[in-house]
Amino acid sequence: MPDLSDSITAIREGAKEDRFTYLTILQYHVTTPAVLPALNEVLQDAGLTQEIGWDLVQMLVTIDGSETCLETVARLGNPREVLIKVMEALERLAGAEDDDVDDEPEEEKAVASDSKIPDRFITLLGMLAILHRRIKTKHPSRFLGPSLVKVFEAYMPIPEMTAAVVNLVRSLSGRKRPPLPQRSSSINILNADKDGDISKNAPDPEAEQEDSNEDELQRKLLQSFATCVLQRYVNAHEMQWSPRLLEIYHPEKLVPGKKTMAQAFRENEVLQQRDSVVGQLVALLSDLGLDGFSGPFIESIYEASAGIDPLAAFEDFTSPDDIHLSPGGTVSLMAYWLFSTDVFGADNPEPEMHLFPEHFTILERFLGDEAQAQVVSSPGTADAVLAIGLGLEHRKLVVATEDASFMTYHHHLTLISVFHPDLQTRNAATRFAGTILHSEPDDHNRLEILEDLLENCMFASLKACAVRWLKEELITARQEKLTNLFSKSEVIERLQYAAFPDMLSVVDMDDEALLEFWVENNPFLLQAANFGYFLFASFKDLVPSGMKGAVEQRFSEPLILAAEKLGRIEGVEGGDKMQVDILIDRLRSLNAQ
Repeated sequence: MPDLSDSITAIREGAKEDRFTYLTILQYHVTTPAVLPALNEVLQDAGLTQEIGWDLVQMLVTIDGSETCLETVARLGNPREVLIKVMEALERLAGAEDDDVDDEPEEEKAVASDSKIPDRFITLLGMLAILHRRIKTKHPSRFLGPSLVKVFEAYMPIPEMTAAVVNLVRSLSGRKRPPLPQRSSSINILNADKDGDISKNAPDPEAEQEDSNEDELQRKLLQSFATCVLQRYVNAHEMQWSPRLLEIYHPEKLVPGKKTMAQAFRENEVLQQRDSVVGQLVALLSDLGLDGFSGPFIESIYEASAGIDPLAAFEDFTSPDDIHLSPGGTVSLMAYWLFSTDVFGADNPEPEMHLFPEHFTILERFLGDEAQAQVVSSPGTADAVLAIGLGLEHRKLVVATEDASFMTYHHHLTLISVFHPDLQTRNAATRFAGTILHSEPDDHNRLEILEDLLENCMFASLKACAVRWLKEELITARQEKLTNLFSKSEVIERLQYAAFPDMLSVVDMDDEALLEFWVENNPFLLQAANFGYFLFASFKDLVPSGMKGAVEQRFSEPLILAAEKLGRIEGVEGGDKMQVDILIDRLRSLNAQ
């Protein structure tokens, strides 16, 4: 390694050499942060930096403390040439992330990758903000689109990098709109464009008059980009909007003494920061003109394809109509408007939409043909879609037309309740599905939904829900003195074999098969046993003649034998053993009725 004083001398004196020779000198001597102040002095020569600035980007970006030198390069170098090198550096940054943690989820990827990546990303975005404001051309959007693609490819959904993105977009929007409202956050990222000295910017040597259509094109690019960032951030972090909304809508169902999710988000700094970051992104989009639930805006969202890739058009567009918002990001934006209104008391416009047809269409488009893959890969978007539905139902914005398919809508909700990776969000989807079922005005349709779940559903947890919802329908019919299918014995006759299936074959299973059967079916078996006890104890008038004996013979008695055998299997202990004992006790109580 060369001596420090020798390196500083070489950096200062070498500027007198030809440009190629000087770059060779810099490559040898610019290897440590200690020489950077001397280099920055030399770079104040605008003519020199104009010629060699773009060659310095990759050399400097890997050196700690190079931010000042790179800012000088961005202000004095040829903006078009330096921009290309910054984009290449972002591309290498994205490649470094992929190499380090190729198969890990984004939230873990941010932690596992090179710890210097966020700092370099922030520095490069500060350069971009300066460069794009310097470029004076007829079509600046042609430079902006590809830059934003490279930024997004290198972006990881962590607070520091998100704050840098917010700074970049605010700079690129030209501050033509009022500044964003201040929001509390522990993340404070220096904005080289905003906080630096703009008077130091060299003019664009190839300046042209800007086209009159450019404002709208650039605004649409920034809107689209910001919705993509919002989508990625929300899908990388559990925002839990829908379960938190349920706490607000149904405080009577909160468990006394148990910490609520709202309290957790207020008291936990990490969770609080999630809300803050999303709030900043939403405020940014508001600053860019996306700030309300207008009818045309809602229509443009649910008519768009959920599988659209907005970034695909960033290098090939002729009008603002060619540039699309991120469907997942826009759904998250809408969810946050509803959520922040009801949880934080924010002043947002009321939605011009209903569960039917608008939200139903959004739900269908989101789930598509691969519902499980979609929910698992985009859990934040699924939570957002669910939160919108909860908000609309709470506002009684249910049906705008007579064509409302409660059965299909209910089916979509149950897919979220089965596949979503977060337990609280699954529970919220299940509760909302129950609400939708009971909201269906036609009792025949409600019965068909329950029958379909009990007979055709492969998920024991949903079949258990169906049994519980059936019980709720019976109770409602009696309490409200209704005359419908659920007030007559025909409903029990129709569903008895689905609610109390034949268990005779289970008795003869070997230990391994029996244990597997229990793991797959215990939620439904416990719920069915509880329902049987409830039915024979409190609704005997609805039980068809001879049904109780038939249920004992095909369901409860063989299931007791199987459960007793299960309780003796090695490894069935703790909570599992307790559930088995509860099932046996409930089945015996059922038989005793």
